[in-house]
Amino acid sequence: MDYTKIKVELTDGVAVVTLNDPATMNAAGLDLAAELSHAFASIAAGKIAARAVVLTGEGRGFCSGANLSGGGAAGREADVDGKPDAGRALETVYNPLVNQMRDLPVPLVTAVNGAAAGVGCSFALLGDLIIAGESAYFLQAFRRIGLVPDGGSTYLLSRAVGRARAMEMALLGEKIGAAKALEWGLVNRVVPDAELQAAALELAKELASGPASLGAIRKLIWEGLDNDWGGQLTAERKAQKLAGKTEDFVEGVSAFLQKRVAAFKGK
Repeated sequence: MDYTKIKVELTDGVAVVTLNDPATMNAAGLDLAAELSHAFASIAAGKIAARAVVLTGEGRGFCSGANLSGGGAAGREADVDGKPDAGRALETVYNPLVNQMRDLPVPLVTAVNGAAAGVGCSFALLGDLIIAGESAYFLQAFRRIGLVPDGGSTYLLSRAVGRARAMEMALLGEKIGAAKALEWGLVNRVVPDAELQAAALELAKELASGPASLGAIRKLIWEGLDNDWGGQLTAERKAQKLAGKTEDFVEGVSAFLQKRVAAFKGK
């Protein structure tokens, strides 16, 4: 697939996926969403040989939300009552996309530059590690157009910052700047804007040099948001069985006993 709305570059085992429609501040229209889905599917299938992923945006914004002028999540197809079905594109495009991001087999780092608004906020929060530039901000803009948060935002926000702050973001629709996002626990790190891409890539390279078990770790943490205690212990036991059969486990133990740095292969 030839990409026109995103760019994908592979560097030292890291796939850097860049939303590349700066004229709209990388609004997530259906065309951009389709390209993003194709890229993540290629990574998951091993067609792009990445052991970690960085998702970022070109220009002055990470993602300004759905492209309403281009048939984004609001949609224009009529429902049975003759009125538009604003949820149809969620069911067919955006929900499958955010599920892809959550279910990636390798760690995902989101590098948030400028606005992360609407579904763009969801994209940002789906990072296993979230790095924001100092000028970044997070915005639940849906109340401004009479819609509800989507892309998993109501799930992600309440688990990241708690019910009270999630309500504040969603009901008031105010910008949450990078400093407050760090204070609230919405992001992992804040760096100067000029250092954002380098910092994200450095972190992703560290992940890409890690063992295959990192994919299992991210999966367990995501599952832990929903599992009960017993269910999570069972999930850990199953994951540990698989991790213990990897070449990386053998290498890790050998390196520990030999007092040297492990050379993991992601296998």
